[in-house]
Amino acid sequence: MERRHVTVYGDVQGVGFRFAVERAARARGVAGWVHNRPDGTVEAVFEGELEDVDSLVDFCRTGPRGAEVDRIDVAEELPEGVTGFRVAH
Repeated sequence: MERRHVTVYGDVQGVGFRFAVERAARARGVAGWVHNRPDGTVEAVFEGELEDVDSLVDFCRTGPRGAEVDRIDVAEELPEGVTGFRVAH
């Protein structure tokens, strides 16, 4: 089990980024959450198998069509055993 905390910078709000991440996470069986931050970034936490978590981190490097990702910060964290995936509002 792996956990990554991701912050995505760029034009990433108002382009369906959170919901694209949610679909991708559910398709891979990854738990966690994603939300928009007041500073214009998108923040997410992914927990699951290494290959699936890495795939989601890679997805965040480009995002859905319409997003313009400038950069992402990725931090490894200790898994907390979260279940399900949610979009925080």
